[in-house]
Amino acid sequence: MQNTLAVASQVAMIALALMAFIYSLDYAKVIVAPVFLGVVIGLMFSPVATRLERIGLPSWLSALIIMVLFVLLVIAAAVAFSVPLSAWIERAPQIWEALKLEIASWRDLFTSVAAFQQQLTEIAGQAGAMTVNVADEGALGGMATLAPAIVAQTLLFFVSLYFFVATRQQLRVAILRLCMTRRVRLRTARFFREVEYLIARYLLTITAVNIAMGAAVAVALWLLGVPSPLLWGSLAIVLNYVIYVGPAIMALILFGVSLATGEGGLGVLLPSAVYLCINLVESEFVTNQALGVTMTINPFAIFLALTFWLWLWGPIGGFIAVPSLLILQALVRTLLPLSKGQQARTGFAQ
Repeated sequence: MQNTLAVASQVAMIALALMAFIYSLDYAKVIVAPVFLGVVIGLMFSPVATRLERIGLPSWLSALIIMVLFVLLVIAAAVAFSVPLSAWIERAPQIWEALKLEIASWRDLFTSVAAFQQQLTEIAGQAGAMTVNVADEGALGGMATLAPAIVAQTLLFFVSLYFFVATRQQLRVAILRLCMTRRVRLRTARFFREVEYLIARYLLTITAVNIAMGAAVAVALWLLGVPSPLLWGSLAIVLNYVIYVGPAIMALILFGVSLATGEGGLGVLLPSAVYLCINLVESEFVTNQALGVTMTINPFAIFLALTFWLWLWGPIGGFIAVPSLLILQALVRTLLPLSKGQQARTGFAQ
């Protein structure tokens, strides 16, 4: 009985600690989220910084070069997207009108669903329909509130990226000095190597795969006669970093583009269907082959991680969901080292 109570108390303490940790991440997300994102991007560019340092550049200069390159990439992407996207944003009213006409053609289906919902409401004994209250706050007021926070988080991200890349070796040495025994130091050093290797390889591989997929999407949309195929191919590259959610958003965008171009009937679904087929081939075959067995993660674990981090940190959480799983995988490998036979059976080959 005492053993059972002791185990129950330990489980309760672990559960309370986990809840407190999640609450802390949510409460401090304005600070922690951009810092963690900066660390993840820094791990992605760590191999590049290491190569720069091997040719004689100091760490502060290699970190500065990495940050400048990243800023230039962001600016180039923003410039490339701004002009064509602004033209499509101006066509938003036209897309909305086309969407209303398309929905009107499905009125019979929606009427049947509404009648079924009304029957369920009457059975459940609910008095009235659900109402939605819209806050009476202007868009300008919301932007005035969000702008300082966005600027602060952006600055915090770049500062975190720079200092992590510049001081990553010193940070590693400082943590290793805190380890009391040689065995712990070896395991900690192995953990750092695993994390840097897994995240850098994952993000760089995913970037190459996304570029190839974006090119395939652009070619397919060009063959279908969809306007601005390069724009949608580039947007597919960016959105594909957020697994599951990004492709769904891209499919909806292509659906809106089909409405704006006057497609009717089933033709309005063709660009989205073609994109989803390309994305399915990329996610199920190309990505798995490119990453290899050692980088393969259970899809259900990815789904749970994506759901958790999107709920916690929004778009930033969607980007760092898979890297967080890779960090957890490296931690498990370090704490629970497997034999070569177990590694072969589980796919955790070193």
